[in-house]
Amino acid sequence: MLEVQNLSVNYRGRQALDDISLRLGAGELVGLIGPNGAGKSTLIQAMLGLVPCRGQVLFKGAPLRRRQSVAYVPQRSRIDWDYPITAGQVAMMAQAALAGWFRQPSQRAKQRVTVALERVDMLDLCDRPIGQLSGGQQQRIFLARALAQEADLLLLDEPFTGIDKKTEALMLAIFAELQQEGKTLVVCSHEWGEALHRYDRLLLLNRRLLADDTPQAVMTLDNIQRAYGQGPEPTGAIDSYADFFC
Repeated sequence: MLEVQNLSVNYRGRQALDDISLRLGAGELVGLIGPNGAGKSTLIQAMLGLVPCRGQVLFKGAPLRRRQSVAYVPQRSRIDWDYPITAGQVAMMAQAALAGWFRQPSQRAKQRVTVALERVDMLDLCDRPIGQLSGGQQQRIFLARALAQEADLLLLDEPFTGIDKKTEALMLAIFAELQQEGKTLVVCSHEWGEALHRYDRLLLLNRRLLADDTPQAVMTLDNIQRAYGQGPEPTGAIDSYADFFC
C-alpha cells in the first residue's frame, strides 16, 4: 500500500529525519511513536509533500500525492479555532477542494459528508461554529472530513490528544471498521502502556527509524533507551514499560 524510500528532511540546517525507509500493507493500523522532537509530525508531512524532503514515497506503486485516496488529520494544536467556519463546512472542505474551490460540491459529495457526520455522531452539530465544540467533538469533525474522502490511506497526527473517552471509543471502533475495509491507518501518538497494544505495528522514531515491529517487540528496554535516552520517561519509569511488555 505505502512504501517510503530513504526519506530525509533537513530543516534550517538541522537533520529532522535521516534516511527513513518503511513499507505498510493494506488493513494495517500502525502507531508512530517517539519522543517530542523526534520527527513524527514531520514524517507525516513529508510523506504528503508538505515539507521539502529527499527520498521517495510510493502509494500503490506510484508517487504519493495529496488526493482523494489519501486523507490527513492534523494535530488540533495546529488549527485556528477562531476561524469563522461551521463544523459542517470543515467536514466539506476536502470535497470542495476536489471539486474546485469556486464550484459547488456534487450531491454525491454532500451525501458522503452527511454519512461521515452521522458515522461520528456529529450531524446534529454541523451548523455550530467549529470553535464552540469540545476537543473531542472537533476531532470527530476532522475524522468525518477524512472519512468523507473515502481514502485508502489515512494519516492521523495525535488524534487521541485532548479527547473524551466516548470519542476515543468511537474512533477506535471506526478504525477497526476501516481496517476491515482494507484501509491503512498511520497514527502519530504519544500514548504509552496498554494503549499501544491496539496497533498491529509500531514505528519507533527519533530522527531515524529505530524499530518497526509488533508492540511487544518494539517496546523493549533497549529500544526505549535508544529512543528516549537514560532519563525518566514522560509517565513512569522505563522499567515499568519493559515489565509491562514482557
